[in-house]
Amino acid sequence: MRRLRRRIEFFQGTLDSTSEISEARIFDTTLRDGEQSPRTSFDYEDKREIAAILDDMGTHVIEAGFPVNSEAEFEAVSDIADATSTTVCGLARVVEKDIDAAIDSGVEMVHVFASTSDVQLQDSMHATRQEALERSVEAVERVKDAGVTCMYSPMDATRTDEQFLIDVIEAVSDAGTDWINIPDTCGVATPRRFYDMVENVVAHTDAHVDVHTHDDFGLASANALSGFEAGAAQAQVSVNGIGERAGNAAYEEVVMSLESLYDVDTGIKTERITELARIVEEKSDIPIPANKPIVGDNAFSHESGIHAAGVIENADTFEPGVMTPEMVGATRELVLGKHTGKHSVRERLEDAGFEPTDAEVREVTRRVKEQGAQKEQVTFERLKEFARDVGIKREEVRV
Repeated sequence: MRRLRRRIEFFQGTLDSTSEISEARIFDTTLRDGEQSPRTSFDYEDKREIAAILDDMGTHVIEAGFPVNSEAEFEAVSDIADATSTTVCGLARVVEKDIDAAIDSGVEMVHVFASTSDVQLQDSMHATRQEALERSVEAVERVKDAGVTCMYSPMDATRTDEQFLIDVIEAVSDAGTDWINIPDTCGVATPRRFYDMVENVVAHTDAHVDVHTHDDFGLASANALSGFEAGAAQAQVSVNGIGERAGNAAYEEVVMSLESLYDVDTGIKTERITELARIVEEKSDIPIPANKPIVGDNAFSHESGIHAAGVIENADTFEPGVMTPEMVGATRELVLGKHTGKHSVRERLEDAGFEPTDAEVREVTRRVKEQGAQKEQVTFERLKEFARDVGIKREEVRV
């Protein structure tokens, strides 16, 4: 399918710069970290279906799972690696059996990780700093000796002693890791602080830098973009932002921010984003909030009279302008309710084949507002009932 032409014109004003990021890659972890959402589980077919769409959309890396976890997980990761054309990644602790399972699954990239913050070293990994560093180096070497691309993550990097973090990064860089991922494991980063951290990491390694941000304070997507601005080449995201606790940076938010706000051509077929979001919503059993950016039901919906009137005249008046519903496979909706104005009512009546007078529009609008004020939904069918009750003539079938 041919990609829709991207909107490259940016409105003049105080925010008209689009030069902070020149290129960006997307690493999707929906099938790994996304599946770690509490009370969420993908079966074999779920994983294959989601992976196939991510692959077709042009996602740069798909983290398919944790191969050592179970035979079923190993099989799913292996089959996704065989069936897709994009890079498929498997997760592994800095443990030989984990690494061997990931390599044996046939993935093109193995993502190894070790805790580096003191709290996790002491109470989760139960290792000293030196032990963690040595095991990290050994893990990277084991992956590289197998001829597989290696990504290394110092888990809980944003709560790790700064000098120790750099020591680990330099050690695994010397061991030959291809990628270093900087994870904000507990979601405590802020965009400016994360920028400084990523910039420092980039200065201390020749490996490509990737970022993984969590949404505990609602900053995951902002932090991911900040990482790109600081020199990261790639960000880890999940569809609808699902993942551990409050989730990860959302695939749709990061991709569309890159495309529309930074004018970066990610190569991703963005017109399938809404379709992808709905499938992940169904498979994960995590509802998409109506006000969710990009893919929520309200993302391109308008009820307020002033907003609806403006959008009818020119959608750029009360939408971003650099992102249209068509770009993400969505549709614009004029919602009827308490805040609806005459312009929206006239538009919907004419869509239904009516030719109302100004007085008739005013009367139907009054009825719409009255029903909306009672918290009752005003459907398109109800609108047509109002029109017939008011006596609006010349209803016709439109093609």
